[in-house]
Amino acid sequence: HEGILVKKLCKEGDVIQVGAPFAIIETNGDESAPVVSNEEKEDIYSSPPSVENIEPRKEKVNPIVEIPKNSDSDRFYSPLVRSIALKENISIEALSKIVGTGRNGRVTKTDILTFIDQGIETIDTATTATKPVKPATSISGASEIIEMDRMRKLIANHMVKSKQIAPHVTSMVEIDVTNMVLWRNKIKDQFQKKEGFKITFTPLFIEAVAKAIKEFPLINISVDEDKIIVKKDINIGMAVALPSGNLIVPVVKNADQLNLIGVSKYATDLAYKARDNKLKPDDIQGGTFTITNVGTFGNVMGTPIINQPEVAILSVGIIKKKPAVIETPQGDTIGIRHMMYISMSYDHRVVDGMLGGSFLRKVGDYLENFDINRQIW
Repeated sequence: HEGILVKKLCKEGDVIQVGAPFAIIETNGDESAPVVSNEEKEDIYSSPPSVENIEPRKEKVNPIVEIPKNSDSDRFYSPLVRSIALKENISIEALSKIVGTGRNGRVTKTDILTFIDQGIETIDTATTATKPVKPATSISGASEIIEMDRMRKLIANHMVKSKQIAPHVTSMVEIDVTNMVLWRNKIKDQFQKKEGFKITFTPLFIEAVAKAIKEFPLINISVDEDKIIVKKDINIGMAVALPSGNLIVPVVKNADQLNLIGVSKYATDLAYKARDNKLKPDDIQGGTFTITNVGTFGNVMGTPIINQPEVAILSVGIIKKKPAVIETPQGDTIGIRHMMYISMSYDHRVVDGMLGGSFLRKVGDYLENFDINRQIW
């Protein structure tokens, strides 16, 4: 709209609900423009009110007689969802505000029923869900209040939704990765000189996971209501901590089709792009399984939250030298070995303990049985 900005209703960086007002504009000859008092006009550059305190203007609307298959944003709605929306008098605008947990962000039956259960205004207004009452926050003593940035808000919402959607179970194993560590130590200088970058353990973890998925394809899936979608592509996400303290998960696409040098180059390039804030949307989309390395921070193991819509996430802990029993043809002996824990959280709706535990053990076997004489050139 052309006109004069007379009032801001939000601050820069705020996340605003779709359809909520964010500004008041005065236009010439617009009879429908809201009347703004002189006092409000003078308040243009004052601190705007919280978005949560903004009440959208309620307008009289006609009963809803039809819900289109697609919204203006090309979002698809199934016949079942449209039928429920029509019955409950939920407008297409209200539907667009429901966070979908189905494939490609589709709204599922569970999503719309949850939306209804939380309480919505359907009489005349057909607006969005009423906001739950916020719990009181206690601030005492020397405190500092820090506003979440947009990325942290998105991460927070993503994590909460994942715990609400998927019943999490975590399995863990301890593995001996001495051969893998010795092999990397042996070739790392030559690798950097020849390839121009360092080889880390991350590509070795990605390679092991991709191999294990080949044997256990039902780990590489997503859930759409009562359907299981088995992904043919093996796209491994790797959680990267950003300088801001936030987290992002770039994706190594078709990891099973790359050799170790290819995986190393791909992963290193994504890590640099993430830390330089140069990732493209395609770099963080399409993941089918995620790896997070808590060992980077000196942690022994972790119980990570699943990165929806995936059904499993692997956590790798710190590699530490420990005394361990070594089995030899001459008998058992004790030696210093490089040991680590790997753990995996999985969605118990579709991944049972046998599948989750067997897959995790297979990843561990690949890392434990690493060929110390392996050639990569």
